[in-house]
Amino acid sequence: MRGGRKNLKRATEEKHVTLQEGQNIMKVVSLRGSNIIEVMDACGNKSLALFPAKFQKSVWIKRGSFVVVDETGKVKALESGSKVACLVSQVLFYEQVRELQKTPEWPQSFKTAMVDESKETSASKQENELEDSDDDDGLPPLEANTNRLRPFELQVDGDSESCSDTDD
Repeated sequence: MRGGRKNLKRATEEKHVTLQEGQNIMKVVSLRGSNIIEVMDACGNKSLALFPAKFQKSVWIKRGSFVVVDETGKVKALESGSKVACLVSQVLFYEQVRELQKTPEWPQSFKTAMVDESKETSASKQENELEDSDDDDGLPPLEANTNRLRPFELQVDGDSESCSDTDD
């Protein structure tokens, strides 16, 4: 394994993350493609960030992930007319997010958002359990297979005779 990839892997395994000067924790709002993502800071301001090529094929992100973004050149980039204002310096994984939530570095607005999401998921689980209580085996009902136009039917002896009649 080469040095860059090895160091990247080592950084992802660390639980404790320290923020440098000009770095902020942001939440991924959407993936725009071509290594550009839309992120939202703690105040609710959205901006575009560059997801560096060094993370390709090593680290994946999805909507709702948390990243550490370097915003040192944000003002200069926006003045020059560039839409991409910041650079992703690190992707935060589950263990790192859990550790950061306990520190004062974690934005308060992200704490409330995560609590709201967990309440919504628990409420939806309870609703699903009430709906599924009708089943005997505890499994949700099966949906119809829309891949086939009509279900498989057994051949009737009369159809096979008509085929043999055409062979004569």
